[in-house]
Amino acid sequence: MFFGCYALKELNLSNFNTNNVTNMSYMFTQCYSLKELNLMNFNTNNVTNMSCLFNGCYSIKELNLLNFSTNNVTNMSYMFSTCSSLKELNLMNFNTNNVTNMSYMFNGCSLH
Repeated sequence: MFFGCYALKELNLSNFNTNNVTNMSYMFTQCYSLKELNLMNFNTNNVTNMSCLFNGCYSIKELNLLNFSTNNVTNMSYMFSTCSSLKELNLMNFNTNNVTNMSYMFNGCSLH
């Protein structure tokens, strides 16, 4: 959906309805300049594919995904790949019981 929005710095998704979404793969891939992303109102109950969701989000330092439901997700490959500025990521509520692919999930997330 926002794949390759290289110069995008801000994105307001507070009224975004994701109730019926099943595939979020590549949604924010290569959003290099995006500094903040508030996904607190995202409904991910029906999502099965989150592969490459934040891949290449170089500038994001913090992602709050506490409201993410991952009960039905089977693919999380490359989900946070090359999020090299990411300093805070809380995945405490992630349920990965159905995930069959986590390959390269944190690839390129260097420690600072």
